[in-house]
Amino acid sequence: MEYCFSDCTLDDARRSLTRGDTPVAVEPQVFDLLLLLVENADRVVTRDEMVDVVWGGRIVSESAISARIAAARKAVGDDGKRQAVIGTVARRGLKMSTDVSKNGRTSDELPSATSEITQRIRYTKNARGHSIAYAVTGSGSPIVRVGYNLTHLEEEWKAKVDRPFFDRVGERHTLIRFDPAGIGLSEPGPIDVDFDAMADDILAVATAAGFDQFAILTHSGGVLPGVRAAARAPERVKRLVVMGGYVDGRMRRHTEPEPDAIRAMLAEGWSSKESAFTTAYMMSYFPEGPLDAVMDYVRITTASCPRDQALRIRDASNSDSIAGFLAQVRCPTLIIHSRDDGVHPISEARKLAINIPDAELVILETANLIPLPGQPEWPRMMQAVLDFLDD
Repeated sequence: MEYCFSDCTLDDARRSLTRGDTPVAVEPQVFDLLLLLVENADRVVTRDEMVDVVWGGRIVSESAISARIAAARKAVGDDGKRQAVIGTVARRGLKMSTDVSKNGRTSDELPSATSEITQRIRYTKNARGHSIAYAVTGSGSPIVRVGYNLTHLEEEWKAKVDRPFFDRVGERHTLIRFDPAGIGLSEPGPIDVDFDAMADDILAVATAAGFDQFAILTHSGGVLPGVRAAARAPERVKRLVVMGGYVDGRMRRHTEPEPDAIRAMLAEGWSSKESAFTTAYMMSYFPEGPLDAVMDYVRITTASCPRDQALRIRDASNSDSIAGFLAQVRCPTLIIHSRDDGVHPISEARKLAINIPDAELVILETANLIPLPGQPEWPRMMQAVLDFLDD
């Protein structure tokens, strides 16, 4: 949708602002503030709404809010004295001082740059001599994404469940994704599961992509090598995001752990992508669905490697702990966790937040491992991730 006001046009699909015919560069948070105001041009937008949308509900100082408001006014040719475009309503919030019209175009009607991106697979060698497949998309500061350990670069790229996340991150950053050794498009074969070696692979992939310093974004079991890499290379890893992660594998969380039902479903149904067992296995992580997204993940994971390799990874993850690495992490860290996650309980997220210096925790109201596109908490999750990485 394009929003027209004063001599400005704000395009939410392209995330662009123009004044007259001149593009105006704006920081992501400033753009989000402007978008919030024009979307609600008929009413006052409160401070709490601004914090919730622009900062993802995190604690933020008044000076930071004032700075973003001042930058938004400057971007649209306004200032705090004139308030001809953005007005302050005393003790209530902000409101557009000028008429806002919409041209009716939506992002679905616009040519999508991201939909036309062709993913190009590259290869590098790790310290053990294995070929590692990786892909680089987007532009901006670099982020290495460490996935669920059972990844497949091509299947993920095609999946509707993952592609929106990749595209949003790629709008602002260079996103580097890779398949671990023995997984996906990397060198096949039964390879010993070694999370220390996987941490080295993260650094090797970043080097091959041409980046000395970068952020790491981890999902679930990707936290095991991801935290190790951040702890061992503090001069290279500048930020760390942990989504649905944990400190101790399930075999370490209890003195008498129960049988691993998820492993049993994985073992029974791996050979059939449409098996009720593999669907149930993935529903354990995403009980709120939707089903088509769950089936996307079934296709990705079962394409990632043979069953025996998947079981080796499952067993190694269950038995691992990163407790000894947490205090060694020196970069700012964002932990995102679902309150009702039934696989990795929220107590694991609290252990991460308590023991990693300079860490903050965002709790999402869902039972899914992470919210999926179209669900209410997905925009909040994306906002928290992007704001943290943009900083």
